[in-house]
Amino acid sequence: MRFNFLKSTNTKVINHEGAASFVITSEVELYTAVATSGLSDTFYEKADARLFRIQSLIAKNDPEFVAKLAIYARNEMYLRSIPIVLAVELAKLNTGSSVVSNAVKGVIKRADEIAELLAYYQLSNQRFGTKKLNKLSKQVQKGLALSFNNFDEYQFAKYNRDTEVTLRDALFLVHPKAKNDSQQLIFNKLAKGTLSTPYTWETELSALGQSNFKNEVERKLAIKNTWESLIDSNRLGYMALLRNLRNIIEANVSFFHIDHVCTILSDKESILRAKQLPFRFLSAYRELKDLNSIHISMILNALEDAVSASISNLKGFASETRVLVACDVSGSMQNPVSPKSKILMYDIGLVLGMLLHSKCRRVVTGMFGDTWKIINVPTKGVLNNVNEFYKREGEVGYSTNGYKVIDDLVHRKVVMDKIMMFTDCQLWDSQADGNSLSISWRKYKTIAPNAKLYLFDLAGYGQMPIDIRRNDVYLIAGWSDKVFDIMHAIDNGKSAIESIHQIKL
Repeated sequence: MRFNFLKSTNTKVINHEGAASFVITSEVELYTAVATSGLSDTFYEKADARLFRIQSLIAKNDPEFVAKLAIYARNEMYLRSIPIVLAVELAKLNTGSSVVSNAVKGVIKRADEIAELLAYYQLSNQRFGTKKLNKLSKQVQKGLALSFNNFDEYQFAKYNRDTEVTLRDALFLVHPKAKNDSQQLIFNKLAKGTLSTPYTWETELSALGQSNFKNEVERKLAIKNTWESLIDSNRLGYMALLRNLRNIIEANVSFFHIDHVCTILSDKESILRAKQLPFRFLSAYRELKDLNSIHISMILNALEDAVSASISNLKGFASETRVLVACDVSGSMQNPVSPKSKILMYDIGLVLGMLLHSKCRRVVTGMFGDTWKIINVPTKGVLNNVNEFYKREGEVGYSTNGYKVIDDLVHRKVVMDKIMMFTDCQLWDSQADGNSLSISWRKYKTIAPNAKLYLFDLAGYGQMPIDIRRNDVYLIAGWSDKVFDIMHAIDNGKSAIESIHQIKL
């Protein structure tokens, strides 16, 4: 998610495409890098370079802001890895400050994150050998000790994995104080390795995989029965359900169980509680749409219902508001969001664009690369609309001539109230005609003086294609549907940076 009108200096820099850009403040730059970071390779910036830049930005910012940003990223953006990075890097710079323990406590929301934080701590501090976690930061130790009190036996057992740093290692290292006798018994079990085996879908399938069967028919029946039992148990988490839809279909479970799966997928309370990023629904949709099963249409409809329910609280605009949604489908947007993901950067832009499109009455949508092209789609069917754009992205080429979106409005003298561009902000002029988004925007303001431009930065490189000191251009960053909350906060005079500062440590 992201932010409001930025008070930046008028310092021009060059972006990765060689076009003029503008520097943003250190708080906003760190926030941008965090909100758009999967700590994976991007088109312009490798993961280690991104991590190094985040580390350098932490040093430029006030420690309290960094701590609050870490908590905000975990609780509001649903990010897991980057909040841990922020907390550990903060500890390296402020080893004796209580902001560190508060940050650590604030970012640990799952039991396995205790061990993950320690694993990153040893990596970041280049610790090796048997004493790799020796002389642990006292504030990190304090924050982790407090975090141990937040989990029960099931949660410890579920995430008690044989990783390089285990929960047992963490227990002996930070010496948490149990809040009561019952919790002390749990700590004792963790120390002795006697935690009760949790009932999870992983353990059920693992046990099935180790079984011997007389023939293939018996094996398939056992798989079918196991998936039906997991569905009946209601202990298959929402994310696990999304990720296993293909497996469930291929297991040939009954219509009754498919119907139950669809009910869970489209249940609003379950959706809001699961806090899934919107592109997770697209990933599931793509896994299923080409399968040969009588149940596919049912599940695709449930996924459409789910993604709509996930943004049920998204405020639309007044019916008279004229909105343009422009999605960047250039070459730099066609990298996966993480090494193992099938979701590309431009998929995220398309999903967010179509989510916004679904909440508007007077709206025009399109995509840009070498050229800008309007593509008319219905406001219903978010995931299907994304797929429609996906099939047609080659029609506009692969450069990043974002200025052509605005030039088209100028040429046709069309007045829009809000222009939304979903992009990595590496905009330039591939034709070398001296054009730019900044120049085009100034021209457009003579036609539409009240128009506002929203740049949704999906990469977070820290360079903006337009000077955003004025109150008619806004930078918003991130992959979550919460970017729209920030957009409406901007219209009401608030910003994400302000929200971060209001967090109490």
